[in-house]
Amino acid sequence: MTSLKRRDLLLATASLPLWRTGSARADLSTHYDVIVIGGGTAGIPCALFAARSGARVLLIEKSPALGGTLFWSTGQIAGSGTVFQQRLGIDDSAEAHFNDCMRINEHTADPELTRLTVDHAGETINWLAANGFEVMPGHPVTGIGHDHFTARRYQQGVNNGLSILNAFLPSLESSIARQEITLLTSTGVNGLMQDPAGKVVGVTVAGPSGIQDVRGSHIVMATGGCAANPRLFEDLHGVPLYAKTAYPTSQGDGLLLGMSVGGAIVGGEKYASLAGLVPDAYEYPCQMYAWAPLNPAIRQPWEIVVNAGGDRFVREDHPSIHHIEHSIYQQAGHRHWAIFDTEMLEKSEPIIPDWSRDRLANEHQTHPMFCSAMTLKDLAFRAGVNPAALVANVDDYNHRLRSGESDRFGRVHRPLTLSKPPFYSIAMQGWTLVSFAGLSVNRDLQVLDNERRPVPNLYAIGEVIGAGATSGAAYTNGMLVTPAITFGRLLGTRLAGLSRAT
Repeated sequence: MTSLKRRDLLLATASLPLWRTGSARADLSTHYDVIVIGGGTAGIPCALFAARSGARVLLIEKSPALGGTLFWSTGQIAGSGTVFQQRLGIDDSAEAHFNDCMRINEHTADPELTRLTVDHAGETINWLAANGFEVMPGHPVTGIGHDHFTARRYQQGVNNGLSILNAFLPSLESSIARQEITLLTSTGVNGLMQDPAGKVVGVTVAGPSGIQDVRGSHIVMATGGCAANPRLFEDLHGVPLYAKTAYPTSQGDGLLLGMSVGGAIVGGEKYASLAGLVPDAYEYPCQMYAWAPLNPAIRQPWEIVVNAGGDRFVREDHPSIHHIEHSIYQQAGHRHWAIFDTEMLEKSEPIIPDWSRDRLANEHQTHPMFCSAMTLKDLAFRAGVNPAALVANVDDYNHRLRSGESDRFGRVHRPLTLSKPPFYSIAMQGWTLVSFAGLSVNRDLQVLDNERRPVPNLYAIGEVIGAGATSGAAYTNGMLVTPAITFGRLLGTRLAGLSRAT
């Protein structure tokens, strides 16, 4: 779930072509078979597979460049029966993939959409491989930053999400050159057109050529989520948008468009909190100053973790990062503090990756999220947690360790007591870079209203259907990017067939 560094993002963006509306202007006299709104992870493959199956396609992107969140994400994907598994002799199946996904998200994902994903994920990955996608050395793996699969089916491209985008672009450029796909960039969609019967029959676009209506038989929302729109995010999830970590164009345009024609929003209750974001300040949405994964698979904990009440609330070395994240979600404001002492600082690897011990120590002298003191009571006052409870929790932790008793939460990795001043704290915030709420869809990816009736001619794929649809109330390996590409392929092919039939 980590994002590209800003420098890498800028360099990558500079190397990609920017398509201008002047080179491919929409013909108002053309009735398009498929209009795809959003030129990112889901929208590009949808347009490609619709065009290769004979449909007249219009692809609309509000940014100057295509790619969307592929600029931002690691682009991790998962599937069985892939060429990458075959290279390593890995035996796997879609059924095993399905069972792993539902286990990790505790059966909170939509089972039909999960099944649709895993049944076709291998085909998706093999298609990417045939178009130049290559994985990092040692991949596929069972997992990276979240709970692991039971088989090695999870992989990341050598250039993160850009590996996927670069696999898309040659085919897209060819389809545009052959006039199979008309592309509008720097163009937003202001509204969906409906006929008196409620069918969606086109879009109203606004771009360099002005405002115009364009008609189409099938309209696909592939516009991404709303995790860069604080007000809409909180309205749909009931949780503040704590941090500015999402791709900036993730403003929820497609959600609003879908709702405007009767589409239902579902999945807000599936919000899941990531761990360990160190904010630049306690104001929301904040900037990410640093990130401590709090994932025992990455680094075994030396510190204890407490809430605002000064209480421990989780086994810090629990083998499931989902369990740790879910425990953080249950705390007030999703806030949590790592507490440690001087000996832990001196002997452990820094809790924040790529930081030196000196930097970590120095931050406690300069940054408001890092506090230090000679006593635990003073540390609690400075950090903003309950002093009496913090002292009692540290005393309990130390007593059990010294006496050989089991930890109160079952923690196993306890290398040191927390007893040597100065004492340190790092204030952290639960966070997300995706939105879990999205347009309700069925197995055919039709947008549904509140009575679960399809909105005629309207479809949705990608994060606009909500991360909760396929990832559930968890961060399930590859279950954002993989379904986005897979649903794009499947829906594009299907809509082209429907267009030929009519």
